[in-house]
Amino acid sequence: ELHCFESQSTISFGSFPLPSQHSFLNLTCVPSMVFPLQLISDGSVVYAEALWDHVTMDDQELGFKAGDVIEVVDATNKEWWWGRIMDSEGWFPASFVRLRVNQDEPMEEYLAHLEEAQAGEEGRAGLGLLLGPGLPCKEQMRTNVINEIMSTERDYIKHLKDICEGYIKQCRKRTDMFTEEQLRTIFGNIEEIYRFQRKFLKGLEKKFNKEQPHLSEIGCCFLEHQTDFQIYSEYCNNHPNACVQLSKLMKVNKYVFFFEACRLLQKMIDISLDGFLLTPVQKICKYPLQLAELLKYTNPQHRDYKDVEAALNAMKNVARLINERKRRLENIDKIAQWQSSIEDWEGEDVLSRSSELIFSGELTKLSQPQAKSQQRMFFLFDHQMVYCKKDLLRRDMLYYKGRMDMDHMEMIDVEDGKEKDFNVNVKNALKLRSLTGDKVHLLCAKKPEQKQRWLRAFADERRQVQHDRETGFSLTEVQKKQAMLNACKSHPAGKPKAVTRPYYDFLLRQKHPSLPTALPQQQVFMLAEPKRKASTFWHNIGRLAPFKK
Repeated sequence: ELHCFESQSTISFGSFPLPSQHSFLNLTCVPSMVFPLQLISDGSVVYAEALWDHVTMDDQELGFKAGDVIEVVDATNKEWWWGRIMDSEGWFPASFVRLRVNQDEPMEEYLAHLEEAQAGEEGRAGLGLLLGPGLPCKEQMRTNVINEIMSTERDYIKHLKDICEGYIKQCRKRTDMFTEEQLRTIFGNIEEIYRFQRKFLKGLEKKFNKEQPHLSEIGCCFLEHQTDFQIYSEYCNNHPNACVQLSKLMKVNKYVFFFEACRLLQKMIDISLDGFLLTPVQKICKYPLQLAELLKYTNPQHRDYKDVEAALNAMKNVARLINERKRRLENIDKIAQWQSSIEDWEGEDVLSRSSELIFSGELTKLSQPQAKSQQRMFFLFDHQMVYCKKDLLRRDMLYYKGRMDMDHMEMIDVEDGKEKDFNVNVKNALKLRSLTGDKVHLLCAKKPEQKQRWLRAFADERRQVQHDRETGFSLTEVQKKQAMLNACKSHPAGKPKAVTRPYYDFLLRQKHPSLPTALPQQQVFMLAEPKRKASTFWHNIGRLAPFKK
């Protein structure tokens, strides 16, 4: 399986575990080892052609592009071979290459076939003899991709079945060792995923052409179930909690022995439970990669081309949605901690309606009927905006002063000059008015660019609310309560709050939702996210200047 790492504007797929490691599940079919082993042991030079790109960040692995010719030096391990390209050597996945049919053919002649294949149809037919009987190069490549998708899907179903029947079923019998809450934390909604994947595989099998796999039309299967794949969001969001819970249990010997007995009873491969539980996370990462390869080797004239193209975009969107939900859930603890740092808080918790900080900054506020000018710090969340007053002496302390319901407010851009509702001269102003017309707030920024940034922020807030409605995103009551409970633990009752800059820290940790759309989005989870450099979005933090996109 591929572990996906996102690094700003570049994407790398790696690193594959070396043969001695067992932290992954290889779900691909592996060709017979007898042929290469026999040739290598006889002293022959064995060549293989790369069917897929193998991009790696590990020095011990051999990177290559599809079509590269690799000298196979060691094939004793059935999944990972040691190979050489020019002066580079390293491990590579055996399932990523196809052995040459005629190993005795001189290397120069073989490379000549590859060049001819790129030059025209005559050369393509010659290469077809090397890659497989009776199929041109691109059709053979499409056959390989289709077969890989089908085989990995069947193996994945088996792994899910092993987890559900080998572990969960046995755990439920031991009420003295596990509660239902513990099992829900460890295994998440994997049983729901198992039921869906069985239905999905049946659809793939119906569209799979066994006699001529390259003619299979499987793109429609992904399109038909694109909304069903969203169930992975719950599993992926829960996975860190599962790891923590499982780690606690594995410190007790009886649980170590119990889980090992479950594995042996189900006759599962020698991988720990946490390795099995990682497979759904890896699987949802892999679908866009497989579909991209399928599209690469599908002719535009193929009946499946448009469906595969649409399926690739659909699965990228699924991955992007899961990624966004994961980020949102990671932020709710920070929002709860921020609220706990605000003095004199009144009313419901921010998390009761909101889960995202859209923007924040200092504005001058005028409200009817007194129209008194007040300097306030504003925090715009989805559905609501909270405003606070700074402490006169301790400028890092905020006092709660009120909030506005953004679902029942309209934003109005105010021109510089006389404002009729308040009968005052204004500059860089905007107005928030309730839909019923009984409440009007006039907000003034110090600079024109700050006003424009606020106008964009209010538009972003409405788009975020609409997007959440369309995708069905919401926080559960359990998630809200747990976040507030964690925040209370950080400020125990009876103890003074630490003199910190909590809301500064909160703002600095936020990731703005308006990410550049050009960034590749199909990679979902960074299980070990690298540390990032300090944000460049902020300047003059001591004066609380609003950040700029």
